[in-house]
Amino acid sequence: MRIDKFLNATNITKRRAVAQDMLQSGVVYLNGNVAKQSKEVKVGDSIEIKFLDGKVNKYRVLEVPRFKTTPKAEQSRYIEIS
Repeated sequence: MRIDKFLNATNITKRRAVAQDMLQSGVVYLNGNVAKQSKEVKVGDSIEIKFLDGKVNKYRVLEVPRFKTTPKAEQSRYIEIS
């Protein structure tokens, strides 16, 4: 699954357009490298989102969803890394 679709399907971002904007601005990293929209996400990958205020959110992919469902169900697809 493409990373922009993954961010939206797992409710990390509320809209896919927001995920695409974040990817275009270069604040999303996949396995330590700046991610492009077309990058594929696999189980075990790490995703980092760096914000302007210095905050960094880190996630580990546990499962790649086939489609978007309820937010509570989608949170089991990844874990936050501190």
